[in-house]
Amino acid sequence: MTPGHDQVAANRERGARLLIVGPPGSGKGTQAKRIGETFGIPDVSTGDIFRHNIRTETPLGVQVKAIVDAGDYVPDELTNAIVTDRLMEDDAANGFLLDGYPRTVDQVAYLDDLLEGDGRPLEAVIRLVADQEEIIARLTRRAEEQGRADDSVDAIRHRQEVYSRETAPLVEIYRDRGLLVDVDGVGTPDEVGDRIADALASRGIGEADVEAAS
Repeated sequence: MTPGHDQVAANRERGARLLIVGPPGSGKGTQAKRIGETFGIPDVSTGDIFRHNIRTETPLGVQVKAIVDAGDYVPDELTNAIVTDRLMEDDAANGFLLDGYPRTVDQVAYLDDLLEGDGRPLEAVIRLVADQEEIIARLTRRAEEQGRADDSVDAIRHRQEVYSRETAPLVEIYRDRGLLVDVDGVGTPDEVGDRIADALASRGIGEADVEAAS
């Protein structure tokens, strides 16, 4: 369902402070962009920030590339600093959608302090839920269609397992806080997008605000 002009304007005026998580292949990137457009907020993807800096060979990119090439994780301190700078930019004044951050319990604690210090804590954590075997099958078909022989079933399965292992503690933290919003991630982009909108609206984020005011 496409929102009307009044709804779009109301959502953008309201803004939102959100985090989205989902396994590789769940369509998280697509949904992140849709949510950003809906609320007029930046889609802050640490992965995109790192890739842009590596591609343009900025000092940060050179530093991150050396870390990644060595097979190491980008340190929390560096990632935290990048996210802090990004959230201080003007386009994030009315909210943001975090994608790919936080990834560790220490990063969660840092983000808590950062947002609470500014008086703008997270409002919801959207988790796209999808059957692992279905995602693996989908990604395998995509790899075959694109001729990506290096993207084997084993490699895809490994990424799914790493995601599950890394995000499990974070999911429990946000579940305990009552912030977790589980959304069925299987379907067309429009179908999944509508589910996300409905789930957020049920928490007074977005469409529900307009309904309540009408």
